[in-house]
Amino acid sequence: MWINRILAGELRKLAATFPVVALVGPRQVGKTSLLEHNFPEFRYVSLDTASHAEMAETRPEEFLQRFPPPVIIDEVQYAPALFRHIKAYVDAHRDKKGLFLLTGSQNYALMHEISDSLAGRAAVIPFLGLSGAEWLGSAAAKDQAWGHFWLRGGYPGLWGTPTVSRERWYQGYVATYLERDVRNILRVGSLRDFERFIRACAARCAQTLNMSDLGRDVGISATTARAWIGALQASNQIILLEPYHRSLGKRLVKAPKLYFTDTGLAAFLMGLTDEVPPPEHVAGALWENHVIGQWLRWQHWEHPEAMLWYWRDSGGHEVDLLVEWQQQLFGIECKYKERPDNHDLRGLQRLREFYGNPDIDGFVACTTAQPFNISAGMTAMSGWMPWALEIKH
Repeated sequence: MWINRILAGELRKLAATFPVVALVGPRQVGKTSLLEHNFPEFRYVSLDTASHAEMAETRPEEFLQRFPPPVIIDEVQYAPALFRHIKAYVDAHRDKKGLFLLTGSQNYALMHEISDSLAGRAAVIPFLGLSGAEWLGSAAAKDQAWGHFWLRGGYPGLWGTPTVSRERWYQGYVATYLERDVRNILRVGSLRDFERFIRACAARCAQTLNMSDLGRDVGISATTARAWIGALQASNQIILLEPYHRSLGKRLVKAPKLYFTDTGLAAFLMGLTDEVPPPEHVAGALWENHVIGQWLRWQHWEHPEAMLWYWRDSGGHEVDLLVEWQQQLFGIECKYKERPDNHDLRGLQRLREFYGNPDIDGFVACTTAQPFNISAGMTAMSGWMPWALEIKH
């Protein structure tokens, strides 16, 4: 079953503008399927195949002769030497666009090579699993409740075959991820320790990241915890949301908050199923993770100029998400309830007071079916999908 992706049209435009387009995201989110579906005229080669990776790395000229553009190269980070030859090919064909479509599941390795070799020649797009809007518009959503999507997750493979076991799918995904990406990035000796670390991170989703506490709970040093967090970021399994401050020099003073790029994976790692609502003590954190993830997709796929932050003052008042877009701020609180009230607006009200700006639009992302006003400039919205933001210029 094919599920239409929001990014399809934008990819066509980018391929007509840039000689190289790269999709960067976790494994199994549909990068290859999206490119093959929308660019059937392109050749395809995967560097997950050891022989192809070896040829691309040690004999890149021969590789490009065998797989000439236009070509989709999957998991291109496995052949760093290939990038210089892609650059040479692009420079020799300056009048041509849409030559190479690249995918990668290891963000740091890919971005390092692109910045070194393909700066100004490549468009890079972060790509994640299904958004709420994509799922809702698919046949997979028929007769399904939103809560099922939230806890099952956004990996297309979980929805293409309705009978697939969610638990078995994630069991295989985690095992494959550990073997392929973690060993490649970190050379971790004990994958069991790293799996315990991932589960500890899931238990801390939507919380401020404290490396010392995290390392102590898993039995590793804070230095090792920091390196392992970097590996999770590099393989696009987590995102770190930084705190907001109007002074650019002070934005990184406080610790970031930890989120998973897919709530289904986080729920699985917590031991939750997609058939039973999560217990109250974790539901709020998972809901916040879901809302942040949906706005992250909105930013990556539709408004890359927007910035996402969280906000907290010294008194502990907090706004879960601050969207900075078109020179305006929009505050979003995440509440796993259907009818939020004035009690849920304290962080948003403090944000307005702190910056002396009563015009900051405030929203509460909740489970309501219909939006409603809570107070002046404060609106309850369905948090399953992002909504339109009004620019007041």
